[in-house]
Amino acid sequence: MCGIVGYVGDRQAAEFLLDGLSKLEYRGYDSAGIAVYENGKIRIEKSVGRLAALREQIKGRMPVGSLGIGHTRWATHGRPSDVNAHPHADCHGDFAVVHNGIIENYLSLKEDLIAKGHEFKSETDTEVVAHLLEEVYAGDFVAAVREVLRRIEGSYALAFMSKEHPDMLICTKQDNPLIIGLGEGENFIASDIPAIISRTRRTYILGDGELAVVRKDGIQVTDRAGQLVTKKVFEVTWNAEAAEKGGYEHFMLKEIHEQPKAVRDTMSQRITNDKKAISFEELAWNADYLNSFNKIYIVACGTAYHAGLVGKYYIEKLARVLVEVDVASEFRYRDPIVDGSTLLIVVSQSGETSDTLAALKESKRRGAKTLAITNVVGSSIAREADQVVYTWAGPEIAVASTKAYTTQLVLFFMLALYMAEIKGAILPARTAELVTQLQEIPSQVSEILSDVEPIKTFAKQYGFNEDVFYIGRGLDYSVSLEGALKLKEISYIHAEAYAAGELKHGTLALIVEGVPVIALATQRNVYEKTLSNIKEVKARDAVVIGIAAEGDTELQKYVDHVIYVPATDEFIMPILSVIPLQLLSYYAAITRGCDVDKPRNLAKSVTVE
Repeated sequence: MCGIVGYVGDRQAAEFLLDGLSKLEYRGYDSAGIAVYENGKIRIEKSVGRLAALREQIKGRMPVGSLGIGHTRWATHGRPSDVNAHPHADCHGDFAVVHNGIIENYLSLKEDLIAKGHEFKSETDTEVVAHLLEEVYAGDFVAAVREVLRRIEGSYALAFMSKEHPDMLICTKQDNPLIIGLGEGENFIASDIPAIISRTRRTYILGDGELAVVRKDGIQVTDRAGQLVTKKVFEVTWNAEAAEKGGYEHFMLKEIHEQPKAVRDTMSQRITNDKKAISFEELAWNADYLNSFNKIYIVACGTAYHAGLVGKYYIEKLARVLVEVDVASEFRYRDPIVDGSTLLIVVSQSGETSDTLAALKESKRRGAKTLAITNVVGSSIAREADQVVYTWAGPEIAVASTKAYTTQLVLFFMLALYMAEIKGAILPARTAELVTQLQEIPSQVSEILSDVEPIKTFAKQYGFNEDVFYIGRGLDYSVSLEGALKLKEISYIHAEAYAAGELKHGTLALIVEGVPVIALATQRNVYEKTLSNIKEVKARDAVVIGIAAEGDTELQKYVDHVIYVPATDEFIMPILSVIPLQLLSYYAAITRGCDVDKPRNLAKSVTVE
């Protein structure tokens, strides 16, 4: 989950490398470094900490040269330090390498290389690649890289440069993202589109096993066997501001406020012209296809997993199909019962989540049909799945996911309705009613975002508490899990979510005077039960903030504060009720002085296990 950039052309490489890395710090920010071909040598500059530390280090002595690679790191092998930062070089500085992923057999390779006289400086797995390249090099740079790839095992995106070949970069990938930006008299390498969007909108998206030789005046892509691959140009349609903060203090706040548009974009092409039903042209499912499955698995990690829990409720209640939701990191290790009668739905914002990708591949091996829900066109999960539906949320830069989650909920709801229509499990009138209310979501989210002052007040009032509890039933419980995760990851407050009915089975022992409890009470079928559970925590002197639909006059009798969201159908309520929870987390983090966009120990795209 590191960021890679590369440049070859006639302009100064260091300028692009530093700018590109600044757009990729969401992928890792433990350290940063660049390598530039300068005066017949490879000059490497790197520093622990944020990119600003590297900029300060080379202030007034920028590397001069028109070819280079760069990297921003999230530590996996070896602690964050200057020496563990990328790029890494061989013994004599003839080669430089940047890497995203894990080289699984690096220890055995390292032992062999040490026995042959190689001296290592870092604790990383990546340095092995540089030394191995030195060991096998015999004058042909491309052949040497291919030999390195033959010997290493694991997942990676790699970019290489050679002192003896100052006109070219080589890059390749396996299970980690890598793109090439196409310019005029210059070309670019990057882990993600924001790094190159200010320079070009024309890109190649590399596939697993493909190797690209990148020169300023051309790019040659081959497969593992060395056969030429014809790449289709992918035109980036985002505008440049989409990868910037757009005037907001943080990317997270910007992305929270982008949710009305993101939700609208996700819905726009999937509602029929008469506005009464759902259509997925990219799926074109029929009853025979859906009836061929006796079970659906939803597999994901983190926030996407929480979206899957809501998705399970939608599909089971509307389409009447059995659904199991599993954490991707556990799924393939428990020998899941998956076969040709199984539909596996994987959910990933980036489309590069390593555990989710592995679960997808294992399920395909066992014969399951697969569907990906992701935000990134051309991502690994999108390419690997049999079918894919995109959330169209636009780039999400903040580590804490917001608009990706809400658009995943929207997509799950629409998918469940679509399935229910095909199976005849729902009356057309009910579908039309739900579709009508679905189309109101963007304006309702905007309504919530138009008045955040009460939420700011609550965050300031309770932001210094070290423990917060979330409770809810049914869909409210699923949403409470996401609310607790948001608070944990960006404010570092210990937050736990519980099914409200479970309080008396142990958790109630943790409720003491003054502890904040966020109570979601938007589901009418369990409303009285939820009120009973709220009374239980109030009896222990907890401070309760309720989340309720407008028009609910009952809840305020039993809680200390109420945050209201627009009234809508209970199925749709999770898409609205999560917005105040996102804002509470954001403003609590601000109150505590936390780095909202880059919370400690976390990175955006988890591309390692």
